[in-house]
Amino acid sequence: MAQVASQRVRGVRRVVTGTLPDGRSAVLADGEAPRAIALESEPRFRGALVWGTAQGPSLADGPADVSETDCSFLPGPGETRFHLMRFPPDAEMFAAGADVEAIVREQHEQMPGLAETFGPDGMHTTPTLDYAVVVTGEIWLELEDGEPLLLRAGDTVVQHGARHAWRNRSDAVVTMAFIMVGATR
Repeated sequence: MAQVASQRVRGVRRVVTGTLPDGRSAVLADGEAPRAIALESEPRFRGALVWGTAQGPSLADGPADVSETDCSFLPGPGETRFHLMRFPPDAEMFAAGADVEAIVREQHEQMPGLAETFGPDGMHTTPTLDYAVVVTGEIWLELEDGEPLLLRAGDTVVQHGARHAWRNRSDAVVTMAFIMVGATR
């Protein structure tokens, strides 16, 4: 974890608000997201686990973030995770000469729980309800039915446990936000 904590993703500012004991709202924290993803083998693949909750978060208890612990990037039932991810073009990620083994190894080290769901082709299924938003760029959502769907900045996806992959066929980095809610099967 020390290696992950020392690698920050510049530009992923996290502002946490809450209520003070006297009842006034205030900024409780303002800084970089604590759990960064920074692959040496693919420098433009970046991200961060911005926030995570354990089962049954309560507003009465104040903000209870688990992202600064060794928690899984994949939430368990009733838990949540908020990720911000930057995907480089597929042509770069999977180019001849790309060290795919190193990319996979680093993903396992830096995205525990989530990385284990990925197949060699990037397809994956998680036991979660996901809300995904394309923040910048355009990306293709690939499902098993073989009909890829182009998504652009501002488009949203509600991913309900379906096997899928994200494909960046453009020549620019794509930024996406994901809110994952752990579900039961």
